[in-house]
Order: sequence, then structure tokens, then C-alpha cells
Amino acid sequence: MEISRLFSLECLDLSYTGIRELPIELKSLTKLKMLDLSYMEDLRRIARHQISSFSMLQIFRMNCLTMRDDGDAGNVLNGGIKNLIEELKCLRHLNVLRIPPIESVSALESFLSFNLFQRCTETLELRHFSESDVFNVLCLANMERLEEIFFCDCGIMEMKMEKLHIEVPPSPFHALSQVTIGRCRELKDATWLVLVPNLRFLWINKCLKMEEILRVGKLGEVAYMVGIPSPKPFLKLESVHLAHVPKLNNIYQYALPFPCLKNIFIDTCPELRELPLNSDSAKGNQITIWGESDWWERVIWENEATRDAFLPSFKPVLSEMHKILNSASLLCDVWFHGERCYLYFFFQFAASINVSVSSNF
Repeated sequence: MEISRLFSLECLDLSYTGIRELPIELKSLTKLKMLDLSYMEDLRRIARHQISSFSMLQIFRMNCLTMRDDGDAGNVLNGGIKNLIEELKCLRHLNVLRIPPIESVSALESFLSFNLFQRCTETLELRHFSESDVFNVLCLANMERLEEIFFCDCGIMEMKMEKLHIEVPPSPFHALSQVTIGRCRELKDATWLVLVPNLRFLWINKCLKMEEILRVGKLGEVAYMVGIPSPKPFLKLESVHLAHVPKLNNIYQYALPFPCLKNIFIDTCPELRELPLNSDSAKGNQITIWGESDWWERVIWENEATRDAFLPSFKPVLSEMHKILNSASLLCDVWFHGERCYLYFFFQFAASINVSVSSNF
């Protein structure tokens, strides 16, 4: 039976398929409520008004878009994401949304101008931003369902927290649990993360000028801008992955409590000599710290009690396993597609053999 005859169909999942053009016959599926086009890397054409014809759509997911401009005015994918954004504005019943990477400030402004998008977007990827060297993260503060955000290959030097003409909620980013910052080579800190009270997973990769994660001198901005006098960062953090951040010298200047932290992964951060830990940081919680042995030997501890508390936590990452973890294909999956197979594979593999990974692997 042709799918176009399934007039009562409500859910259509085409993710991971090799379809190059979304069949126009799908317009007959007027009762469709869920359409998943995730990981369709070969998709090149969606006819104009095709997505908007699904007037009952509540869930739309699409995370890949191949940039092209072949003069086909009838293709909503032609010329980037702006046409797709305009098409999605016709869908008034959306409550879950994921779209391909937004690659300019103007496209982001167009996206955020539609309040429905702010209320239903669960994942946002910002890539190749170069129009400005400053980005005000509070422009995203009203995205009440945002669970995951990616900043990738952006020329941003600073992420500011400045009041806007819009009202900022008392607890911005309350749904946000996963943050990835990859190859933002000019960025020097990520202090805005103090606004993310439920952050569970943090990945920072190849930010070549980053010196600190949380800069103490900027925390006053938080108190002034959003009325949080004594922010308590990372209380829900479960996993932090820092890779190829050569100038990073501290995560935070003072020791922090980490009641939920399970894994710290440090790779090629030669200046990171101190961790924000003391003997009370992980009481009642077992933390595993993964890294290179020569880095671990240079770590400076607050006191002997802290050193003794965390020495059993270390797991060395060496040789062949280290090469596997840094392979280009796996990093692509992690930093740009949101898949956590890279980190999870490593942790689960090491746990399954119950030994430190060594050059004998």
C-alpha cells in the first residue's frame, strides 16, 4: 500500500533513511502529528508548502541540512535554513521542535522572533557565527523547553549576560541539561553556565583560547542581571569532558560541591593543574577522573586530604584507546550530531573489563 493512502497516519519516522526528496504525495497525510527527518544526510529537496500542509503537526525533528543554492525556488531547503523557518511558522500546534544548525545571527533572530519556537524547541545548534565577536546568551533565556545546545565553529570571543528589552525569567535555562562548545577558538570562558542550574553533561572541545570555564570576576554580572546573588554552579553535573583546551588553567577558582558528578574526562589540557575539588566535594558520590598519566602527576591538590580522597578515582587513558577516542569520525558524532556514543562507549567499555585502559588494549 502506498503511504499516501494512509490518510489516518499520525506518526511518520523517516530518520536515518537515504531519501533524497520528500515525496510530494505525503501532503495527503493531513492528520500527521509527528514527522521525524533526523539524520537524513542525503535529503536534498522538500517542496515549498509541503511541511506547512501538515497543519496538525505537533512534533517536527530535522537536524541535517546540506547547504546549496541551485536556483530551485520550489525547494524549501534551497539557500539555507531561513526558508525552512518561514515554513515552520505556519504550524500552530507544534510543541516539540528540532531544526538543523542555525548559521547566522540574522537567522537566529528570525527564529527567536516567533514565540512558539521559543516554547517548543528542545535542541538548538548554533554554528559558524562570525558577524559579531560578542554573543548575548540571554537572548535564549525564554526557550523554556531547551534541553540541549551546541555552539560549534563560532568566532565568538565572549558570551555576555546583558539585559534585553524582553523580560528574563527568574530561572533561565531551567530545562537545559546538555551543553557542547566545540571549536570556538576565540572564546575565553563560559561563565554563562552558572545560569544553567540543571546542567548534567558538559563537553568543551578545541576552544584554543579558553582560559577558565567559570570566571569569578564575571559572576557579579549574574547577580545584577538575573537576580541570583550567590549562584551555586554544577550541582546537577554528572559528566564533564574537556579536550584540546590548551590554555585552560582552571574550571573554577574555588572548590565546589559535586553531589551528582560521576565522570571527569581531561585530554590535552596541559595548563589545567588544579581541579575545583576538596575532600568534601564528592561526599557520598564516587567520581572517576579519566586522563593522561603525565597530566595526573602534575595536578596540584588543595591539601593531602583532598589528594588522598581522589587518588583512587583516576583511570589512565593511553595509547590505542586514546587514538580511538580522538578519531575524527567519533568526534564528528559527538560535537556536531549530539550523539554521546563516544564518551559512553569509553566509560562502558572500561567498566566492562574493570581495568585501566593501557597500551596493551
